[in-house]
Amino acid sequence: LKSGIDVLVGTPGRIKDHIQNSKLELSSVKHVVLDEVDHMLDMGFAEQVEEILGSSYKKGSENNPQTLLFSATCPRWVYDVAKKYMRDEYEQIDLIGKKTQRTATTVEHLAIQCRSSQRAGVLGDIIQVYSGSRGRTIVFCETKKEANELAMNASLKQDAQSLHGDIPQKQREITLKGFRNGVFEVLIATNVAARGLDIPEVDLVIQCSPPK
Repeated sequence: LKSGIDVLVGTPGRIKDHIQNSKLELSSVKHVVLDEVDHMLDMGFAEQVEEILGSSYKKGSENNPQTLLFSATCPRWVYDVAKKYMRDEYEQIDLIGKKTQRTATTVEHLAIQCRSSQRAGVLGDIIQVYSGSRGRTIVFCETKKEANELAMNASLKQDAQSLHGDIPQKQREITLKGFRNGVFEVLIATNVAARGLDIPEVDLVIQCSPPK
């Protein structure tokens, strides 16, 4: 940063820290990219993004940075908030089109109803039937507590580890590496694992409750 750079990639919190510590100056920025824009402009991040971009954007100015917004999902509200950073004649590029409701034809989808108290036992059986003893499974839970409890439940006959926001980043990387390399078969995760992970050869994905 001290010697000058062409491209800066960072999380809003860390970039904001550098600005506040006078280590980063963004007034001459030419291009701004927000990845996962629905997440970036959601509550929590939106205020930080606003603060960071405040020095680069002037209302109605023709010299504002070129702004590129990327997301797999763009609800209507995203466009409404995004207009703050876009020129009036902005272009919308949709790589999905009318296929938004389609799922992969090579994937089988099942819905299984069971009592909450029976869930761990049912999960163990489902994993055994659909993933086998060496296949890989990702189980998504709503909460960190749920992920920890399931990972340690004796009803799961396979080796399992949990992944969530309370686990330090270094340990998360070790866990993911172990899962990729087949050290254990079942990854039980919150939505911290829902974005940006590339894990090949997963045989089975289970949602413990309907995804929100």
